Amino acid sequence: MAKPAFMRLSNPKFIGLFIVLWASLLLSSSHAMNELLDYVLFTFLGTLGAIFANSTGAGGGVVFIPMFAKLNFSEQQAIATSFAIQCFGMTAGAVTWWHHYKTEKTDLRLWQGFKRIIFVTTIAAIIGLNVVFYWQVSSPASLHTSFSWFSLVLGFFIILTIYLLQPHRERSQLYYLDYIALVLIGLFGGAVTAWLSVGVGELLVIYLLLRHFDISMAVAAAVIVSAISVWTAIAQVHNDVYWQVVLFAGPGAVLGGIFAKTLVTHLSAIKLKLFFATWLLISAAVGLS
Repeated sequence: MAKPAFMRLSNPKFIGLFIVLWASLLLSSSHAMNELLDYVLFTFLGTLGAIFANSTGAGGGVVFIPMFAKLNFSEQQAIATSFAIQCFGMTAGAVTWWHHYKTEKTDLRLWQGFKRIIFVTTIAAIIGLNVVFYWQVSSPASLHTSFSWFSLVLGFFIILTIYLLQPHRERSQLYYLDYIALVLIGLFGGAVTAWLSVGVGELLVIYLLLRHFDISMAVAAAVIVSAISVWTAIAQVHNDVYWQVVLFAGPGAVLGGIFAKTLVTHLSAIKLKLFFATWLLISAAVGLS
């Protein structure tokens, strides 16, 4: 019988430790407590963003970036703060998904390429990220415009896959074509992630769904790749992080990241894709209006 995960919202020991660590984080801040309380609502933003991110494979930036734009964050602040929050939420989601794999899916045929997908895409994504940061490659457009168009194209593309692709038996085997595609997704997605704080996870999960891999496996792989990517990026942008926001949104994102796996296991593939696409289209419409 599999050992239950420690990081469960129903585990009193985990909740107790979580509260102690969060309180310690707040008390160690250089800001006065009455100043920090102005940011408490960001807890809900972090939770919502992490639930969305870890249940679809997308980075939490698809929630955070539009909100930060409305709050008049600079582009550098928005990107850096989004990365910092995702370091909390995507890590919690990655640990939860990895535990799910190790305890329930290790011997399942549909998950046999799981670790190889993560390894190949992650290495390529790290290269893509570092090329952009090291060479200081500028985004082809402003953050606001780039993010809106990225969301719009991706949202429409997901809708098309739902209604144009015929039902197909789920695949489990990776071919040479898949490895080439994963490298390209990692390189390009890593670059996009450096510019928008999202990208590689979205592209990976869409590709895996197009290739008819298991929906849960696709989401789990994308979450873990995204988690490693944001930790790679935060080292480059930490000076621009709006830490007062992260002090509340980050712990909220941990809770959302843990809960997301439960949501995925109760939703069908079509409902999950529609949920993902709808949010992207709404974000794009608001951003381009």
